Amino acid sequence: MPIVASIGGNTGNQTVALVIRALALDQLRDQHAQLVRKELTVSLVNGLMWGAITGLIAFVLYRDAALGAVMMTAVVLNLIVAAITGIAVPLVLHRARRDPAQGASVVLTFVTDSMGFFLFLGLARLLLH
Repeated sequence: MPIVASIGGNTGNQTVALVIRALALDQLRDQHAQLVRKELTVSLVNGLMWGAITGLIAFVLYRDAALGAVMMTAVVLNLIVAAITGIAVPLVLHRARRDPAQGASVVLTFVTDSMGFFLFLGLARLLLH
C-alpha cells in the first residue's frame, strides 16, 4: 500500500513543479487544456508502466493474479489522481492569489496518500473475495 501512495506523491510533485514553473514564467495563459491533456497522458503511460511492474512483483511474490491486478489498477488510478491534483491545486491557489509553492505539496501529499490507500483497499475489497 505505501508503494501506491508514494508513487502517486512523487509523480504529483513533478506535475506541481511544472505547473508552478509555468505560472512563474507566465506560460499558462490559454494552454490549460493542453497541459491537462499532456499531464494525463504522461500519468497514464507512467501508471501503466509502473503499475505493470508492481503488479508483476506482487504476482511473483504472492502467486495471486488478482492481487497483481489490484496493485496495477491502484497505481494507474493514483497516478491519474496525482496528475489532476498536481495541476488543479497550484492553479486554484494562484487564482486565489496565494503562493502555489506554499500549499500545493501538502495538499497533494494528503490526496495521493489517502487516495492510494483508498484505491488499493477499495479495489482489494471489490476484486479479492
